[in-house]
Amino acid sequence: MYLSTRGGSKPISAATAIKAGIAGDGGLFVPDQIPKLSAAEIETLIPLDYQGRAVTILERFLADYSRREIEDAVRAAYTNDKFDDPGVAPVVSISDEIHVLELWHGPTSAFKDMALQLLPQLLSQALVKTGETRDIVILVATSGDTGKAALEGFKDVPKIKIIVFFPDQGVSEIQRLQMITQEGQNVAVVGVKGNFDDAQTGVKKIFNDGEMIAELDKQGYKLSSANSINWGRLVPQIIYYFSAYLDLVKLGRIDLGQPLNYVVPTGNFGNILAGYYAKLMGLPVGKLICASNSNNVLTEFLTTGKYDRVRPFHQTLSPSMDILISSNLERLLYHITDGDKLAVKQWMEQLQTSGSYRVDPETMRKLKETFAAKWVDDRQTKNKIGEIYSKYKYLIDPHTAVAWQAADQYRQESGDTMPIVIVSTASPFKFNESVLSAISGENLDSKSEFLMLDKLSRRSGWPVPKNLAQLEAKPVLHRMKCEKEEMTVAVKQILNYFAKG
Repeated sequence: MYLSTRGGSKPISAATAIKAGIAGDGGLFVPDQIPKLSAAEIETLIPLDYQGRAVTILERFLADYSRREIEDAVRAAYTNDKFDDPGVAPVVSISDEIHVLELWHGPTSAFKDMALQLLPQLLSQALVKTGETRDIVILVATSGDTGKAALEGFKDVPKIKIIVFFPDQGVSEIQRLQMITQEGQNVAVVGVKGNFDDAQTGVKKIFNDGEMIAELDKQGYKLSSANSINWGRLVPQIIYYFSAYLDLVKLGRIDLGQPLNYVVPTGNFGNILAGYYAKLMGLPVGKLICASNSNNVLTEFLTTGKYDRVRPFHQTLSPSMDILISSNLERLLYHITDGDKLAVKQWMEQLQTSGSYRVDPETMRKLKETFAAKWVDDRQTKNKIGEIYSKYKYLIDPHTAVAWQAADQYRQESGDTMPIVIVSTASPFKFNESVLSAISGENLDSKSEFLMLDKLSRRSGWPVPKNLAQLEAKPVLHRMKCEKEEMTVAVKQILNYFAKG
């Protein structure tokens, strides 16, 4: 069963939580207990493929879904047609100590595919299981990758509409093109004149607008979310932490039971939180190292215990992490305080009203048992891309570079030599200008996106992902833009358009 982090809702089923997206009191849904896997149970997963491991993990959290329903959802999500590597999320060993978990082999070349190919399957089943008669309206705020992955996952799914808001000047050109050329009869894309936090805040306001919800209900619509605030987005991410570990055991790189560190580039805190859930389930995780860019609000929090969003906002080479309000941190605070809903609610209210909060010393002590944090600026990011290519002939995108540099800093400063998994979140081709510039030293401001894709491919010998290569021929289908205060109006306009067919 699932509860709100703020205590304002009764226990509900997984299907109901996935359908709702966010709790009525503004909190996030969390499981009332964390399922555990013994060492023997983990060992039985070693010979399984990614899909088999996925079914085992998901079964533990989705108690109201049958095994057949979960198998069907997994089979539809992780196919060879959608993922260009048979391992789905392969691990590449760079050395005995450093391994890279590649999460970008899906249809949009970013890690969000790992969850957003599965969420539509789970949500469609949830509508049937809960007897829902209304159409679901998915609202998404994206800092770049979630938007395209959600659009791709939900396009033309019956009974579901999806509206994506992205910061108009805050995503890479490839990310923007992926979204504004999206096909589908049930999709809409809107550029918000603001940053990601403006878009995310606007979506949350709509979810908490009782008048709007009542109006939509009369029209036969129910709101839901595909952001990582939705439990159905978060639970699939737990799988790849287990799968990376199991692959390294299978390959003889580590012994079963030997702990691994994971370093995760993160903005909204969902990706690294999934690693925390894996650890709570029994996966041998040493440290979870949170890697941030110059928007280093999480680094400060995990170092000092103070979360302060009142700071300059930086547009960086790693735009998917250009975030100052990390929504999923609320879930971590709930678990780390043993479900202290009053404390969580108080901290979130302080964040809303004053822009900051500070956790107590005991909570801070518990955080530091598992988490470390480092941040990396754009110069270091670019240098790391060039260094890794020069040394290993291995391409990494800026987000992965942030993680790699953070891993190096952590290892040097802590003396911790435990093997480390770098969680790689996007194809280097999604950020071709930054990557090509870093490995060639050229100034590329005037080059076209598609010339740069081709040049990066020829220089590295890596193929351009098919979905990116096809973008050049696609027409722009979405041109709508709005002020951050006009997002509610935009939703109404789009739903009226959908209603007219």
